[in-house]
Amino acid sequence: MSQKNNQVDSLYEEGEQWVQNLGEKTVHAKRMKGKFRNIKWLAIAVWSPFFFGPYVTWNGDQAILFDMEKRQYHLFDITIFPQDLWMLTMILLFLAILLAAMTTVLGRVFCGYFCFQTIWTDIFTFVENKLEGPPAKRRKLEKAPWSFTKIRIKVSKHIIWLAIATLSGVTWMLYFGVSWADYFDGSISSTTFNITAAISLGAYTFAGHMREQACLWICPYARIQGAMVDKQTIMPTYDHYRGEQRGKLKKGQYAEGQGDCIDCNQCVAVCPTGVDIRQGQEYGCITCGLCIDACDSVMIKVNKPTGLIRYTSLDEMKFNKPLKAIYKRPRVIVYSTILLVALSILTYGIFTLAPMELKVLHDRQPLFVQLSNGAYRNKYELKVMNKTDKPMLVDISFESEIDNLKPIKELTSVEIPTGNVKSIYVYLKAFEKDVGDNNDVIFSVISDSASLKYKSSFFTPKSVR
Repeated sequence: MSQKNNQVDSLYEEGEQWVQNLGEKTVHAKRMKGKFRNIKWLAIAVWSPFFFGPYVTWNGDQAILFDMEKRQYHLFDITIFPQDLWMLTMILLFLAILLAAMTTVLGRVFCGYFCFQTIWTDIFTFVENKLEGPPAKRRKLEKAPWSFTKIRIKVSKHIIWLAIATLSGVTWMLYFGVSWADYFDGSISSTTFNITAAISLGAYTFAGHMREQACLWICPYARIQGAMVDKQTIMPTYDHYRGEQRGKLKKGQYAEGQGDCIDCNQCVAVCPTGVDIRQGQEYGCITCGLCIDACDSVMIKVNKPTGLIRYTSLDEMKFNKPLKAIYKRPRVIVYSTILLVALSILTYGIFTLAPMELKVLHDRQPLFVQLSNGAYRNKYELKVMNKTDKPMLVDISFESEIDNLKPIKELTSVEIPTGNVKSIYVYLKAFEKDVGDNNDVIFSVISDSASLKYKSSFFTPKSVR
């Protein structure tokens, strides 16, 4: 037994090589039912709202809208302006760290189930499988001479691919206020058309033709994920100790010294990136688990235990070490802390997002002006921003401990256009003898939905001595 373990250890070490189909051939992955295939279908459902999001209305308006012209982002009742873009920074930070945390714990599980490229490739190959048949038929069709049947099948497939790609491009632009009618009546701008065409062509090329090659040559994540995993990371792993030496299974015969792997290659056949999980961890593996479905189904048929390929860690597989609790792993603790901070800041920002902003600027040149009656006048610029999607009527007032502090003209209600900053100029006057030690002036701007205050000061020659 020890001799076999030594041989397997040697194979395990030799198997830790990074290989990938470099595009020499087209990967025609077999589609097989199983637990992880069902999870992939559920993951596709996560992306399905992408196609329905632009059609959802809220209070009579589009629920999710990036209004580039007015520089507004509408998310149901929340309206975000450029001044709130710090929230986008928190969202991007949260998603980046979440990706790193997921990779540390479960490997490239994002690539396997939730990546846009993976999902769309799965949809495109599903169409291909329905029209051209299983992998063997597809390979045969590729080698067959051109005929009416081949042209009909190929043209039908590419038409459907282009339809899905175009739908993706148009749907993306609908989030920016473009409508289907704009496309049909020709009123879209050249910029909108070019972006739609670029997205559609990208989806058609990446998901239909490049497939796993897009991950290899374009996406940097495949290259850097090796720095994110460690010996405790759980990934689909072939049990070399149990599977080797592999060999074909002959009915009614028992092969001495042969492992449980019967070398059926089903794990390779179902892999969407064309890697052989039995060669060790490869950067082409997107940890989708489809090889586990394939291997388990074969093990059941040959009356052997499932789990020859399973989600496990290097420590557990090679060194028989139990998995550490997540809260005991330093890297996960660091990632979790950053996630919690980013999420807390983002949550605070959303719940404290005011419908308007107020800033008061005291005129500095000059700081004050003496009037003909001896009183001193100060000039203030109230910058009020309406952060709602409707015009806002605001009332302006002030309070102060300065006696007889009065506006030069009556303060009236002012309308603030949606998404705009409006400057309101206020002039206050008072005699120097009425200004005490406390020269604070507190301005109030009140609307139907919010009330804001801003503290400034009233200056006289005595104040600046």
